[in-house]
Amino acid sequence: MVDLAGQLKPIAEEVNLVINNVIENTSFINGPAVANFQKNLENYLNVKHVIPCANGTDALQIALMSLDLNPGDEVITVDFTFASTVEVIALLKLTPVLVDVDSETFNINIDSLDSAITEKSKVIIPVHLFGQVANMDEVIRVAKKHNLEIIEDTAQAIGANYKFSNGSKQKAGTIGLIGTTSFFPSKNLGAYGDGGAIFTNKDSLAHKIRGIVNHGMYERYQHDVVGVNSRLDSIQAAILDIKLKHLDYYNNSRKKSALKYTELLKNHKNIITPMVLGDEDSHVFHQYTLIIKDADRDELVKYLNQNQIPCGVYYPIPLHQQKAYQNDKYEEKDFEVTNSLSKSVISLPMHTELDDEQVEFICEKIIKFLK
Repeated sequence: MVDLAGQLKPIAEEVNLVINNVIENTSFINGPAVANFQKNLENYLNVKHVIPCANGTDALQIALMSLDLNPGDEVITVDFTFASTVEVIALLKLTPVLVDVDSETFNINIDSLDSAITEKSKVIIPVHLFGQVANMDEVIRVAKKHNLEIIEDTAQAIGANYKFSNGSKQKAGTIGLIGTTSFFPSKNLGAYGDGGAIFTNKDSLAHKIRGIVNHGMYERYQHDVVGVNSRLDSIQAAILDIKLKHLDYYNNSRKKSALKYTELLKNHKNIITPMVLGDEDSHVFHQYTLIIKDADRDELVKYLNQNQIPCGVYYPIPLHQQKAYQNDKYEEKDFEVTNSLSKSVISLPMHTELDDEQVEFICEKIIKFLK
């Protein structure tokens, strides 16, 4: 699904050098490499504050911790996403409210969002799934109407640009009050271990978050807020700083492969290729995900595996059906799209080293299976 070894080759010498530098200067935690990466990512995103942390899940949890929410406050997010988006809500004794997604973009369904709001609603977490930015014009409209905060889950969409209805553009993760991301190795901007970051343009909030990530400390042994231990280590920051310079190239390579996939598969009666909302800058294709209709998706998975073609199903079980998040208030009729996608989606190999020959081979096998 990803080719991290291939991605490393052009930058291996530089990566080895910065790793050795960190080891030699022994600044393993909050060293100069972290500060440099933070500044460069702020410039790339055009956001005032980037606060690095240990992983993307921590980023979401810390973002919620910074808002002074109370147990039982409701946080609305999507049913069709990885569990980390909702588990942090439950861990903080907040109430997760799951809603359905749009059938074309797989992102939050605005009508479902609107109907889920109650007097206890406090936060909306739109997930920019598979690399495509959610409909933030509408998310912002709903949030303002009901006085709700927005935390963007940008784990799969770093570098994507959202084009507003007025024509202006803004990077995913910098649109809401807070944005979060993950630097898990397979992400478009991936470390060689775990890592994450939180973004905001609000000075006071950034100050609070900087304390939370470091045991609630602003001065050593003075704990002003309840915090956690969640820091990006210097080696990972140094590696990410190198890869950040190549992020637009990585994303453009993914888009090129996505266009090739779509060209070869778009006219097949059993395949729905990904929809791009707006222009192509709004989707950075962390995953290239098809909908298989009137055919057996699971048998296709087996067939591709037999032909040594990796593929993935994201996500086979909706969150509202997971044992940890089941709730009597949920009705299956409210999750028609999510339930359908869980049975029909398949993600194909997608990475910066994918070439046309590989894409053609994969598509030939898919078409051969579907006939």
